Amino acid sequence: MAEAVTYNEDNIRSLDWKEHIRLRPGMYIGKLGNGNAYDDGVYILIKEVLDNSIDEYVMGYGKKIEVKVKDGGVTIRDFGRGVPLGKLVDVVSKINTGAKYDSKAFKKSVGLNGVGTKAVNALSDYFEISAFREGVGKKAIFERGELISEEEIPSTEERNGTLVYFKPDNTVFKNYKFKSEFIERMLWNYCYLNTGLSIWFNGERFHSKNGLKDLLEEKISDDPLYPIVHLQGDDIEVAFTHTNSYGEEYYSFVNGQHTTQGGTHQGAFREAFARVVKEFYGKNYEPTDIRSAVIAAVSVKVIEPVFESQTKTKLGSTEIEPGGKSMRAFISDFLKEKLDNYLHKNPAVAEAIEKKIKSNEKERKDLAGIRKLARERAKKANLHNKKLRDCRVHYNDTRNNDRANETVIFITEGDSASGSITKSRDVNTQAVFSLKGKPLNSFGLTKKIVYENEEFNLIQAALNIEEGLEGLRYNKVIIATDADVDGMHIRLLLMTFFLQFFPDLIRNNHLYILQTPLFRVRNKKVTKYCYSDQERIEAIEELGKNPEITRFKGLGEISPDEFKNFIGDDIRLEPVVISKDSTISDLLKFYMGKNTPERQEFIIGNLRVERDLAEEAKEVV
Repeated sequence: MAEAVTYNEDNIRSLDWKEHIRLRPGMYIGKLGNGNAYDDGVYILIKEVLDNSIDEYVMGYGKKIEVKVKDGGVTIRDFGRGVPLGKLVDVVSKINTGAKYDSKAFKKSVGLNGVGTKAVNALSDYFEISAFREGVGKKAIFERGELISEEEIPSTEERNGTLVYFKPDNTVFKNYKFKSEFIERMLWNYCYLNTGLSIWFNGERFHSKNGLKDLLEEKISDDPLYPIVHLQGDDIEVAFTHTNSYGEEYYSFVNGQHTTQGGTHQGAFREAFARVVKEFYGKNYEPTDIRSAVIAAVSVKVIEPVFESQTKTKLGSTEIEPGGKSMRAFISDFLKEKLDNYLHKNPAVAEAIEKKIKSNEKERKDLAGIRKLARERAKKANLHNKKLRDCRVHYNDTRNNDRANETVIFITEGDSASGSITKSRDVNTQAVFSLKGKPLNSFGLTKKIVYENEEFNLIQAALNIEEGLEGLRYNKVIIATDADVDGMHIRLLLMTFFLQFFPDLIRNNHLYILQTPLFRVRNKKVTKYCYSDQERIEAIEELGKNPEITRFKGLGEISPDEFKNFIGDDIRLEPVVISKDSTISDLLKFYMGKNTPERQEFIIGNLRVERDLAEEAKEVV
């Protein structure tokens, strides 16, 4: 019989602000991570401080922000009004304290809950904030949220504004490293949404003159079918075009905040865009045919926005301001006027859009019969028992929001590798899909191949992405192949498949490569797993004379007990990203086009040991 558990007054605890943040960091900054993913918590820390600086700019104070990252620490200096000196300590250490509750001081702000910088403070080894106002200032220093010292600055020549330095707590963000490409993406988004603002990152200037038009020109990864349409109004800005790619691609913002998971404003735009275009042509086109291959950005400014989490990645507001016009009506009225006028004045663009709609319509109808047969074939293949070892929680299951972001699927090669991962995985959040041999080279093929090729059809069905990312069942799709030439080739074939037919999966940061150790170095007391030749050398030096060295030739050679070390909390993932310097068509031609010598050289030259050294050079340390 189980021992009775006592429940009385002694079980009731009251945590102070910093204890609660450190005990439940996910409530405040989302997932923790080590900096290998764009949405890891260390980047949310930067964003929380930057949001305050951006709010100053939006209110008309300070056209320049300086950001520096060095040795794992972050410095952010703005030239706004500066935090009122008497409240400097309170705004970074008293929960629900801030100026954003006063709509006169910050009318259309991002930070409304008075939490952001408190979370940064509590989750940092060292946190220092200084404010300067009209020749005087004040500085406060904290360690893990605990006030260490505060100092009045009776005289200073510093310009008005706020200076923050913090270094994330390495016990919370284990082995974290900042990647400059993720920080740069964040800073560019701030600049696109705030034309005229200059952000300097480690000495490099980020600045935008044309707002969302500049954003699309940077994000677009295929040739546009017509010039980018850029429309602006009071509290709203929109830009869009179509390409020959697949899927729909959106970048949505609220008050300068990048809502990576969309929300009511993005949904309202998708709906209104299809309706206005359909009404313009006077034809009953399907919304999916109108929106397929569109790339668009939409930004709105909202009074007192409501987000679905503290990290503000999804807008929940149904009104443009409390008691005001609905979000749907606001965006619909704007597009009805601006887009309709634009299409009347630009017949060449109107013609290009309708041509693309008709092309999408034809392809959809051509594929209708094939899709039906493919779905039946997937059922007959008994997908969920033979090819897919599924997990219990899914990314699109709103009943499990607390664990949905942890869901992953490993796409593996061969029975031995999939067997090892299956035996060592977390069955709640980790699924395994087993490939049968090398996938087909899908370069240059039409989407018909997705349904006719059994392997591709089953992968698509497992991910549930036939109708777009809304049904995606896993937050991370992880390619797990051997670190040899054959493994690299399979990896490129899978990347080609996703680039060709489901680029949204990559654009939205869902595709990753699993890094597994190349070597095991151990003696009788200590075991070290090494992911590069350099790590092997360092491990040998650390463990002393004649340690046992094992070279893992494939994933199947790693036992299930050992695999637990590589797909748990310390999992190493390399995100697959589309560089702004490469279009999807360029990538496809390089990886799988008729350039065999160049591709072979790439594969051999980019095996694990060499690639790790190149990746380290990109990191900001």
